Amino acid sequence: MGISFSSLGLVNTRKMFAKAVKGGFAIPAYNFNNLEQIQAIISACVETESPVILQVSSGARKYANQTLLRYLAQGAVEYAKELSKGRGIPIALHLDHGDTFELCKDCIEFGFSSVMIDGSHHPYEENVKLTKKVVEYAHQHDVTVEGELGMLAGVEDAVSSDKHVFTSPEEVEDFTKRTGVDSLAIAIGTSHGAFKFKPGTDPKIRIDILREIEKRIPGFPIVLHGSSSVPQELIEKINKFGGKMDNAIGISEEQLRDAARSAVCKINIDSDGRLAMTAAIREVFYKNPAEFDPRKYLGPARDALKELYKHKNVHVLGSAGKAPEIMG
Repeated sequence: MGISFSSLGLVNTRKMFAKAVKGGFAIPAYNFNNLEQIQAIISACVETESPVILQVSSGARKYANQTLLRYLAQGAVEYAKELSKGRGIPIALHLDHGDTFELCKDCIEFGFSSVMIDGSHHPYEENVKLTKKVVEYAHQHDVTVEGELGMLAGVEDAVSSDKHVFTSPEEVEDFTKRTGVDSLAIAIGTSHGAFKFKPGTDPKIRIDILREIEKRIPGFPIVLHGSSSVPQELIEKINKFGGKMDNAIGISEEQLRDAARSAVCKINIDSDGRLAMTAAIREVFYKNPAEFDPRKYLGPARDALKELYKHKNVHVLGSAGKAPEIMG
């Protein structure tokens, strides 16, 4: 066996989710693959006293190297303690959209405390079989597992689909019982990537599907992927300073907050962070095209990301102030 997540100071998501379901908030799940992102995530969550799930996609794992990611996560735990004068915050390290048993197993052996096995592109029975296999292995090491039913449209990192398949409430009870998953990602109207919906449309989360799922598996932790809201001021700033991004909109933050008050206990946000960093970097280069010191543009990008995530914790997820009760 490789590295135990507990030896890195990480926690799994079990207690996080139990508190979130009862407390009417959602745990932030923020993707990272470099130093500035993890600095921003941890400082934002310490300052707002929020628990956090550090997410790593398979693409990020290849980009940043799995060994470096492990030590970045361990460093994040110590950094949180330093910023909070020893208290720390609950931090989980999660594989986002793992698509094979072998990938999930490898991440578990490299110190991940949570993994997602996304079998949503397979036929239902194959999804059940694959998910159950991952759960049986992960639970031997106290690692929690997220499964998925339904399919989100859109493109983000290595995940892409040109169609949206809403989660069937009729399947969730059977799926959770037969697989033993700890949480379930569902498709109810969110979408991957920054180019989610066209301006002028009115994208809605299917709260009716969420309510029906809640009835069938009461108290079970539900996850929303593709939950960036694509702030228009960031799109405008990127384009103002030399970018060429098409207009797009996401799900409103008000809808996400409503979902977080129910059984949704984990909300994934990635694209909004990319937009915030890109806008800050473009502003530096536009105003000072002679700049070549990476600290001079990555620093402002880190700061912009931190402020965005502080806002999400307080006003969207409701996770601010929840770290002490989870740790206690």
